Amino acid sequence: MWELSFAGTAYMFGSISPVIKASMGYNQKQVSLLILAKDLGDNVGLLAGKISEVSPTWVVMLVGIIQNVVGYGFVWLIVTHRFPALPLWALCVFICLGQNGATYYNTAALVSCVRSFPESRGPVVGILKGYIGLSGAIWTQIIAMINAPDQASIIFIIAVGPAMVSCALIFIIRPVQGYKQARASDSSGFMFIYSICLILASYIMGVLLVQNMLLLDQSIITLFGVILIILILLPIIVPILLVFSSKPKSPVEETLLEHESCSGAGHVEHEKPPKLAALPLSEGPREIVQFEAKDKTNHKNGPQRGEDYNLTQALVNADFWIMFFSLVMGSGSGLTVINNIGQMCQSLGDNNVNVYISVISISNFLGRVAGGYFSEVIVRNFGYPRLVALAVVQAVMALGLFYYSLGLVGQVYVLAISNGFGYGAHWSIALAATSELFGLKSFGTLLNFLTMANPVGSLFLSGFVASTIYDYYAEQQANHGNDELLVCKGNICFSVTCGILATVCIFATALSLILVHRTRMFYAQLYGKF
Repeated sequence: MWELSFAGTAYMFGSISPVIKASMGYNQKQVSLLILAKDLGDNVGLLAGKISEVSPTWVVMLVGIIQNVVGYGFVWLIVTHRFPALPLWALCVFICLGQNGATYYNTAALVSCVRSFPESRGPVVGILKGYIGLSGAIWTQIIAMINAPDQASIIFIIAVGPAMVSCALIFIIRPVQGYKQARASDSSGFMFIYSICLILASYIMGVLLVQNMLLLDQSIITLFGVILIILILLPIIVPILLVFSSKPKSPVEETLLEHESCSGAGHVEHEKPPKLAALPLSEGPREIVQFEAKDKTNHKNGPQRGEDYNLTQALVNADFWIMFFSLVMGSGSGLTVINNIGQMCQSLGDNNVNVYISVISISNFLGRVAGGYFSEVIVRNFGYPRLVALAVVQAVMALGLFYYSLGLVGQVYVLAISNGFGYGAHWSIALAATSELFGLKSFGTLLNFLTMANPVGSLFLSGFVASTIYDYYAEQQANHGNDELLVCKGNICFSVTCGILATVCIFATALSLILVHRTRMFYAQLYGKF
């Protein structure tokens, strides 16, 4: 949690792009190339996943630290003219390299925690992804607290800040062996952390609103920052209480727990296949032998659901591609709204852009946390596939997009809340489901491949659909004898786009429901509801 609280440096790029543009004399098209380089670095983490499969966690983090410091360090040196000016492509490479370091932090934390808490995957992924979503707002408050002298110094903070946190935690973050089954203390511990998450999100939202409305003294800003750091550190109470409240176990109990851990029902690959378990007791040996022969043939064709897949095996699996394209359409729609919220407000003549951005940030955080929690309730209490929750949030996103396209009252608020929440929930639900369907051995590689759905969806839906429609209506409204920048005014600028995105989300919902149908027997067996 501490690691990822400071790892989301991609959310800070909007703060440093103006100083890069001014210092290097770039135009907006050149800045767009830098943004593309940042997005590629932030979402392409296959190498981090591969390293996590063959190396200990500290090696993964060390590579991330080196990339982070070298990449953004050179950007700082170039922008402040401490290093000779380099061409645009070189700056793109350094930004991509520096931002790619975050994928190593993300992979190290997620893989370690999911392997440590295999029976609480939803809450674990939701909480961790929630904290990385809040890291931009956390860094904003810390930078305000230390009163950075200029915008260029923010680049230096991005270069060394996450690296310093990672250096402090490099030998602490690792998979903890010995607890393969859920413990009674896990539930209360997660509920306490959920409470801290809600308090932290509410606190940051309140501070942002106060800072937007009032001119605060530096001492007040410093006080806000100190309280924020205390809230971030507060979850340390959970392991401290567990250490002091746990009772030492006798050697006999330790042996029994170890045996239960090795033979628990949480690992579906050690159980009978669902279809074999469903055979009537009256079936004779011949039918059972025939089924087992068929099952062995299926295993020769690749792993079964719940077993460990590598990337090559996942890429020829229909479930994996259904999930990937569902994410491309669902998260791509959400990211398109997030990237264009400023222009949406501008087209409507609404000047509260910062408020809507804050609403999206908090909704994104709550979506990640709530998505992990409620998807866990769905699988634990009812035995339904986890992706039921994904289908629900995609349907909610579609409703929010339709609401905006109709131009109803409060359309931007409804869109910001529904799409921020839905976009955040995508990643806690989908990644937890990935660990269940495709195993933990190559989880780091698989999660980083699925993360590439973000730039793929955004490239098509934002780069082609939204921008093309916006430019079309801007040209319709423009005075053709005027050479000024094309600007579109009115609800029409994005209403058609939102209608298209809503349709895309409906298709994403359909794909998720197809995957729910395909995996319903697997989840029923995995969570004992068959």
